[in-house]
This record gives sequence, structure tokens and C-alpha cells, in this order.
Amino acid sequence: MRKKIAKLLDLPEGTTKRFSFNRNGVRIDAFVANFKGDIVAYENLCRHLPITLDYGDGEFFSKNNNFFVCQTHGAFYEPKTGLCVSGPCVGASLIQLSTELNDGEVFLVG
Repeated sequence: MRKKIAKLLDLPEGTTKRFSFNRNGVRIDAFVANFKGDIVAYENLCRHLPITLDYGDGEFFSKNNNFFVCQTHGAFYEPKTGLCVSGPCVGASLIQLSTELNDGEVFLVG
């Protein structure tokens, strides 16, 4: 699978973008982020309870932009690894997705 999910110009540092894809006929909600120049992507699913992190508003970063945060339970995740470092699911990790950068465009791969 290879799916275009964002243009790098539309994803400046400290921003995120929601997207979805199909896996075995099931729609998966996900997001891509630019964290300090690194592009990362994860399934949009809290590891505490199976709900989205962002309430559907596309806001994933904590107030200081150092973590992703679940707006429902306050779980904090490290953006580069997806590891929960604070909250009800400490030690669990977001499901990371593989991306590829090509000609200024970000693709979901795998």
C-alpha cells in the first residue's frame, strides 16, 4: 500500500493532519505530525480505551507541543516513539505507521 497523506508544505513543524485508510476493509483513523522536523504517523486510537485522541478536532499536541495527548483521559505520548509516559496507559504505545517522503509529499506505506 502507498497512499499520499499530506504535502510537506501543508505540515509545518508542530502541526498535525488527520487521515484515514482501509486495512482489510476496515476504515482506520490516523494522523501524521511534524515533530521538530521529524514526520511521524500513528493510528488515532488511545491505548487506554479505543477512542480517538483528538475528539475529531485535529488537535493532538499538548499545550507545549512536546507530547501528543489524549483529550479524554490526559494520557501523554512521546511523539517520536508513541510511548505513553503519563496517564492511565503508561508503558503502552500508539500504533505507529510507516511513512515515506518523496518530492515534498508524505506517503503512508506498508
